[in-house]
Amino acid sequence: MVKGESMQPMPHQLMGYDRAITMFSPDGRLLQVEYAKKTVRQGSTAIAMVCADGVLFVTDKRVIDSLVVPEAVEKIWQIDEHMGATASGILSDARVLIERAQLKAQQHRITYDSPIDTLSVVKEICDLKQICTQSGGLRPFGVSLLIAGIEDHAPRLYETDPTGIFFQYKATAIGEGEVEVEEILHNEYRPELTIEEGLRLSLKALKKVLGENFKIERIDAAYIGIDEKKFRKFSKEKIEKTSGESKEAKDKKKR
Repeated sequence: MVKGESMQPMPHQLMGYDRAITMFSPDGRLLQVEYAKKTVRQGSTAIAMVCADGVLFVTDKRVIDSLVVPEAVEKIWQIDEHMGATASGILSDARVLIERAQLKAQQHRITYDSPIDTLSVVKEICDLKQICTQSGGLRPFGVSLLIAGIEDHAPRLYETDPTGIFFQYKATAIGEGEVEVEEILHNEYRPELTIEEGLRLSLKALKKVLGENFKIERIDAAYIGIDEKKFRKFSKEKIEKTSGESKEAKDKKKR
């Protein structure tokens, strides 16, 4: 080796940096956390957006077994009357985080006799996620959550990822179709969209992602209106009707 030349890490020297959550690789990466983020990208697609009259959740439940009861598969959860969430990644991880969020919201109502703000719930979840990136013997949560609620007649939407970081969005998507859906959102999303128009746009995006696999049984959707501030799910009939309207509009443009 020439004098002054730095020794480059050999492949066998790089092995092991992904074995422990607390060990940084030579280029400053936590590989286990990055693997958790890849798990999210392999999960089924979830979309959330802020609309003029509330917030909207639309998700693919990826029900592919005909023996499974589609209604029993839950991928959009109510955290409080004015707040909900959806997820992509390991849904068992999501369930644990959602139950923690529900408990936090209930404790706040009992203590202060008022609904909790969305950001407080997001921070509670992200604090736990962050602890799991720097504690030996743990693994990161392999799930991202989209959490949205209504506060003082203003909708709020946040995305959390396995690192424990969060961002506020107007509209966003996570999961396997993230790139395709976000391209459509960048081009067609507008803050003045109503919840029904947002549902139509989300179904259009999921049709592009799923292609021939798109089925109403796989889709779940919910919303929280600004005026009512109540978490409600769309019926399958409503989703099917909206999806059909989207197709008719597309056929009309072709003519």
